Amino acid sequence: MHRTLSLTTDPIDEPALVSARAMSPGMGAAIAFSGVVRGREGDAPIAGIEYEGFSAMVERQFGLLFDELEQRWPVDSVRLVHRLGVVNVGEPSLWVEVVAPHRAEAFAACQWLIDEMKRVVPIWKRPLGKDDEKG
Repeated sequence: MHRTLSLTTDPIDEPALVSARAMSPGMGAAIAFSGVVRGREGDAPIAGIEYEGFSAMVERQFGLLFDELEQRWPVDSVRLVHRLGVVNVGEPSLWVEVVAPHRAEAFAACQWLIDEMKRVVPIWKRPLGKDDEKG
């Protein structure tokens, strides 16, 4: 399985990521998910979210998740981009792509990866109020 992980403070360029997609023969599904910062955290309006994580720990946890994903589904590739630093409302903080032979496998693997990522990957988020400084 091909795997790519990118932790970045730069905006996520979704069109560039999609245009760089590579699929092996026999692959029939490419699922791309974009997680976008909402304008509210609970009941409070926010200006953005600040994401923080220790890169070595984050990379290790994602590696373990990718290993497990590869054991569960016949996935050809997974690419994941996660922003660190300040991400403003309306901007993507997460982009995930899973390529598999069929859509059911691709959807299931993508959903599982996002759920497990939120559970075990040490990326912390801090909502920024309207008065907080934005990046």
